[in-house]
Amino acid sequence: MPARSWITAALLLGTALSAPLAHARDADTDWSNINILLLNWSQSSNPFFEALDNGAMDAAEDQGITLDIQFGEEDPVTQSNKLEAAIASGVNGISVGIADDDAYDEILCRASEAGVAVVTNNIDDTRGAEGTCRLAFMGQDFVEAGYNLGKRMIEEHGIREGDLVFTPVEAPEGSYAVKRHEGVQKALSEVGATSEILGTGNDHGTALNLMTQYLLGHPDVKAIISLGQTPNSQAVQAAKDAGLEGLPIGGFDISQSILRDIADGTMTAAVDQQPYSQGYYSVTQLALYIKYGLYPSEMNTGGAGLVDKTNYQKAQEYAGAIR
Repeated sequence: MPARSWITAALLLGTALSAPLAHARDADTDWSNINILLLNWSQSSNPFFEALDNGAMDAAEDQGITLDIQFGEEDPVTQSNKLEAAIASGVNGISVGIADDDAYDEILCRASEAGVAVVTNNIDDTRGAEGTCRLAFMGQDFVEAGYNLGKRMIEEHGIREGDLVFTPVEAPEGSYAVKRHEGVQKALSEVGATSEILGTGNDHGTALNLMTQYLLGHPDVKAIISLGQTPNSQAVQAAKDAGLEGLPIGGFDISQSILRDIADGTMTAAVDQQPYSQGYYSVTQLALYIKYGLYPSEMNTGGAGLVDKTNYQKAQEYAGAIR
């Protein structure tokens, strides 16, 4: 055998022998004393976070660490108190969604200075790493996603100059809503169209009523582009109840009901921000940083792709628990 072949074989053999040994040594290490807090910014009743939390729990099991999942209940005081309690208890890492640019800066910077590893998931400070003390963000580029969705709706439904597009969202003041609307309006502005935001809250019945009333008062609306899962899940029914059946509809986030609307053609497309990835990778990257000093990386989840009638089947198979 030529010398180079012997060298290659030896290297491959060495790799094959060392990998299981390295894994065995790692498996013998008890990492359960690593404590990570996953703090969702939203209400505990919000079904969107099921997939995100499932991802976080799977990551905790894979990494062998201890995970505490809590909710900020869309209340800065509640979320701040839970962050303070975690820091006081000696938590090693925090994965948190930031729906308010200014509410948590002092707490998160104090946590970082105390040696607590902090990453953001789902919603980041609108100024990114310059806005608060965090290592990395795992979530959607809201502006990019909004622009892509807006362009799709314009191209498919002929939205043009002077048209009004209805853009309902759970919390209009939330940074996710502001950025998503920025992206959608950027696309609409290119053709001279306008949009109007309506706050719906997270309760589906309330959202349906508010959206229906808006559409009854604005029958000239040319399309609905919902900026969150709650209004997106009610958009088709609201249009029907307002006598606007067939109104072009698209939006953010998916669920089984939203995917049924896509499958039957009553909704054009939806943005899947892949919350499972946000939970899984935020906890995994924190664990790897705490264990080995591997620096967390920024991750854009679900920014460019749209779920539509050509590809909804895979999303439908895993909607809820994963998608």
